[in-house]
Amino acid sequence: MEKFGIQKAVSFLLVLLLFICFASSQKDDVQEVSVSEHQHIRIRVGLVLNFDSVEGKTVRSSASTALSDFYAINSDYKTRVSLSVRDSQGEPVLALASAVDLLQAEGVEAIIIGGSSLLETKLLAEIGEKASVPVISLNSPISPSLSRYSHLIQATHDFASEAKGITAFIHGFGWKSVALVYEDDDDDDWRESMQLMVDHFYEDGVGVQSKVGFAMTSNEEMVMDRLGKMKDVGASVFVVHSSEVIATRLFECAERLGMMGEGFAWILTAKSMSSFHGKEAMEGVVGFKTYVPMSKELQNFTWRLRSNEEDVWSEKAQLSISGVWAHDVAWAVARAAEVARVENASSTLLEAITECRFKGLSGDFQVKDKKFLSDKFEIVNLLESGERRIGFWNGNGSFSSRRHFNKLETIIWPGGSAQTPKMRSLGESKRKKLRVLVTSSNRFPRLMKVETDLATNVTTAEGFCIEVFRAAISPFNYELEFIPWRNGSNYNRLAYALYSQKDKYDAAVGDITITANRSMYVDFTMPFTEMGLGTVAPKETSMWVFFHPLKRDLWITSAAFFVLTGTIVWLIEKHDNKEFQGSWPKQMGVIFWFGFSTLVYAHREKLQHNLSRFVVTVWVFAVLILTTSYTATLTSMMTVQQIRFNSNKDFVGHLSGSLIAKMALTSPRFRPTNTKGLNTSTDYAQALLNNTVSFIVDELPYLKVLLGENLGKFLMVKAQCNTNGFGFMFQKGDELVPLVSREILNLRTSDRLIEMEKRWFENQLPYTADDTSNPVTLYRFRGLFMITGVSFAFALVVLLILWLRDKWEDLMCSINIFLSQRLVHFRILFARNIHPNTLDNADGENAVQIAQRN
Repeated sequence: MEKFGIQKAVSFLLVLLLFICFASSQKDDVQEVSVSEHQHIRIRVGLVLNFDSVEGKTVRSSASTALSDFYAINSDYKTRVSLSVRDSQGEPVLALASAVDLLQAEGVEAIIIGGSSLLETKLLAEIGEKASVPVISLNSPISPSLSRYSHLIQATHDFASEAKGITAFIHGFGWKSVALVYEDDDDDDWRESMQLMVDHFYEDGVGVQSKVGFAMTSNEEMVMDRLGKMKDVGASVFVVHSSEVIATRLFECAERLGMMGEGFAWILTAKSMSSFHGKEAMEGVVGFKTYVPMSKELQNFTWRLRSNEEDVWSEKAQLSISGVWAHDVAWAVARAAEVARVENASSTLLEAITECRFKGLSGDFQVKDKKFLSDKFEIVNLLESGERRIGFWNGNGSFSSRRHFNKLETIIWPGGSAQTPKMRSLGESKRKKLRVLVTSSNRFPRLMKVETDLATNVTTAEGFCIEVFRAAISPFNYELEFIPWRNGSNYNRLAYALYSQKDKYDAAVGDITITANRSMYVDFTMPFTEMGLGTVAPKETSMWVFFHPLKRDLWITSAAFFVLTGTIVWLIEKHDNKEFQGSWPKQMGVIFWFGFSTLVYAHREKLQHNLSRFVVTVWVFAVLILTTSYTATLTSMMTVQQIRFNSNKDFVGHLSGSLIAKMALTSPRFRPTNTKGLNTSTDYAQALLNNTVSFIVDELPYLKVLLGENLGKFLMVKAQCNTNGFGFMFQKGDELVPLVSREILNLRTSDRLIEMEKRWFENQLPYTADDTSNPVTLYRFRGLFMITGVSFAFALVVLLILWLRDKWEDLMCSINIFLSQRLVHFRILFARNIHPNTLDNADGENAVQIAQRN
């Protein structure tokens, strides 16, 4: 993880501005071979180092001397590589500024960085990627995050081969697990490479008993405390992956704790070994070192460096692995420059470096996948007299020594004994008392039951939570002292008490839910119960349950459409189909029979018109959807037994004082507003049976107790995993947290945890998948009935058009007669009212009759 935030970005900009402003006033430190410039092609290469470190001085001297040696041998080469050196002062931001200056001011064609951190490597690799300039990193950690940089070349040791070697070393002495000590730095260098090794351990069957990280700021008290805890849990084999400063402090504290005596084993990784410079050896420690084959060339080169840099080298000092790689990298760059500029102009400098093959001080130089990896390691035994080689770890996966094949020399272990330390049985370690706070409300005795003998003042505890805790802590040989928590069910205060009173309590056990705010004060183990909330309600026993899948409005609408379907088919078929003819009672029976028979597809009347077939097809499709939905909902209801919130008038029960249940009931997912706090599982059962509450909403462990004590009376719907379950609380940074978590995992995978649940909660009714029993409403099927209604209307319109076509002439004749009659009546009425005459009634009647006949 890159921790290059806003502050570092601001620092980078300030440093970069200062660097550019004052770069012109500083003397450029350039190492050049004294050759006339007009005779050779000059290749500028940047070298970014920490001038104040021994490693930086070594790399600088080694690279410069290597180039002098190279051109003394290859004087006919037409190219000359010159080094432009910049001081990073060990700061990644300054290293980045140096790289930018080298690219802009010097126009370098490659950059070499020595002893770089992971952050520094990432920053310069990013610059190299943007500028298309190869960046060669010496002894930087391997990380998956670096694989995306195509212009980055790493010269380092093979972490995978080292991890396999340490794993084989551990297996060779019959050790099953180790304790890890690593440097927990800001740049993730040590932590990330340590994680790669841990992954190999797990793959090859080496258990990690415990692990602890120390930072540069870790004081002696902290180191003593954490080492003491590792000793108490029986750790005896340690793998150390840290820098010189932390390792020195670590072994001083280990010696004071008696952990540098017989029965203990310490293994240092290659990176840890490469960071030691002239310190006194730790008696009996075994270290893996990147192997550099001894040769006359290496001896001569080392002697020359010692002569040139007397202030850096002591008489017995050896050339560091970074200095060896700096020599070989300098030769590779010089060879590649000649190939890219003279022999093969089409080849880039990066390609030429990756294709270089030669024998260097470190052995055969060859870059594969942009990495030059050393996969062979020298295994040394650190004694007071210095380092003693005991063998090698070969890249092919075997040990060897000068006297034995596939075997190491005799090792002198801490305490001066040649006898191999054995894994300490946990019974041999000091039995330590663990002061455990236990929740003592006794509201759910199957989970936690705490009693204190008034005469002896001894507290005893039992229940599911206690049994799991005893099983998880038993391998670590602790004597348990239970201290009851008397301050109610507010476990936030319990967490704070554990945090603030470290001299009184070591852990807390009970029905304690893992929450984010509590984790600010304590460390939780992994949960040992199921995660989530559940809802419990009484079983539904109504004999009318088969009406419940559909709402009343949907039942009425469906029945109306059944009758409407029969009516429309009858209208279409009655004139030509004898099965739809007869007396009125018969025809009414056919209408109802045909409509409702489509429910089970049992209609036998043969339809003669395509229009009626169209109507039936559409309706059968609608019936299919209705029946399928009805069946699914009824099945769900028969399983769930109608556990749902019916209205805001329902009272919902929860554990009194439970913050988790209260937060859940106030969330939008739950509609009820009336809640009732209950204290025990007996209260839960009584409230449900006498209808005081309609439902109980709580965490799953509490509901399991309720179901186990009342078999067959209630049903539970398993809710979403919106809680983290119960966990055990320990002090921040306590080494028991990962150990107990691992034991909980073992209990779960071995089914012992399930057996404990069955023993304390008895047989449980199965969970339902979810609350899916809500009745189907008309609103959800409005689209289906809309399609059906439109189809029926279309059929009626077509039927009307066909009827009008067949009856058009008769209809028009009837309309004419009707209109004529109306017209005559109108004329007579008009004549009588407007122009009255003395005609007698007989003449008037005759005139009307004549008009009617006409």
